[in-house]
Amino acid sequence: MTQNFKALVLTYKTAPVAIREQVSLNEEASKRLLHFIRDYTKASDAMVVSTCNRTEVYYLAEQDFSSVIFKGISFIKDIGAEAAQYFKFYSDQEAVQHLFDVAMGLDAQVIGDLQISGQVKKAYQWSADENMAGPFLHRLMHTIFFVNKRVVQETSFRDGAASISYAAKELAEDLTVGIREPRLLALGVGEIGHDFCLNLIGTRISKVKILNRTREKAEDLAQKCGFEFGSIEDLAAEISAADIIVSSVSGNSPLISRELLGDITIISHKYFMDLSLPRSIEPSIEDIPGAIVYNLDDIRVKTNETLEKRKAAIPEVQAIIREAILEFEDWSKEMIVSPTIQKLKNTLEQIRKEELARFLKNSKPEEAEKLEEMSRSLMQKILKYPVLQLKAACKRGDASTLSEMLNDLFNLEGQHEKSTK
Repeated sequence: MTQNFKALVLTYKTAPVAIREQVSLNEEASKRLLHFIRDYTKASDAMVVSTCNRTEVYYLAEQDFSSVIFKGISFIKDIGAEAAQYFKFYSDQEAVQHLFDVAMGLDAQVIGDLQISGQVKKAYQWSADENMAGPFLHRLMHTIFFVNKRVVQETSFRDGAASISYAAKELAEDLTVGIREPRLLALGVGEIGHDFCLNLIGTRISKVKILNRTREKAEDLAQKCGFEFGSIEDLAAEISAADIIVSSVSGNSPLISRELLGDITIISHKYFMDLSLPRSIEPSIEDIPGAIVYNLDDIRVKTNETLEKRKAAIPEVQAIIREAILEFEDWSKEMIVSPTIQKLKNTLEQIRKEELARFLKNSKPEEAEKLEEMSRSLMQKILKYPVLQLKAACKRGDASTLSEMLNDLFNLEGQHEKSTK
């Protein structure tokens, strides 16, 4: 069945941040796309993964619905046809492999990024919420969760701290190395902003002020980290006082614009780091003398011991994934013959009941009990060998031939129609 699994994929590898923010889907938009797939395609087991670095749609179908799905994205996000060139299409085992690589952090911008596992799990939950997760996706995702557990327990791939928020922390330290007591303004306390602030604890950047649209959340995080907090209404003044501004605020339009900054005069340098998608810092701010803007594509993986250990562990992770995919493929192939197995079971059970009814007419209770037990045991032994042969045929790739033979021998289709009347 993996031959019917497909993926429509746009990532940081195929598209710049300007395109990624156009097609980025929040929870509401992701669920709208799932409804679109359900209403306008014959696909099942659909899941939408959308983060700052990727927008990906996975689904199960014999037909390629990528063009229809792109139309759904275009309708929801109001984008033009030119964005289609940034998407890649995967099918069969390639699509399964890609999802494993994404969920494990092998395909992340920061190798081994811990956040992506939670984001994939959240996407699966949305799919389940909208009744778009069928047996195939349920089994695939639980296989991925099991592999993730093995990777944590058996390898050093998840050791240390490395993520977009951690890479941003390292970049902030590098940018302010020449400033005696750097002042940092952190905007937003979502997942990335929260982790970024936690990563700053214990570093030389100790003068940190946190702003958020909900002041209480900024206060809670500031108390946890030992930082200050303020009001978003004072944003312009706080920016003026800071050496580096790190924003992870979500929204449809930039929070920090040229208009907001007005006639601000920058002495030496002021650094802006935008961890948001869509972007929350207007790129034209870099036109202000002394202002330097870094976006998600500018934040590079820092070469350190943690990342080197993770890179060294990649072959181990890939080996675990290969083993899991092989087992999943065996299960997937067996799913193809499961209807035949069920029909065979039903047919034999019907024969058993009919024959047992004839012999039980004049039998004693104790005899009836023994006949029931004996007939069930006999049926299980007869059923055992065809089932084993069907499963073996799945691995050889000729299950359809054996299924047809069993259908003919036992008239399974006729028996099934008879039993459903």
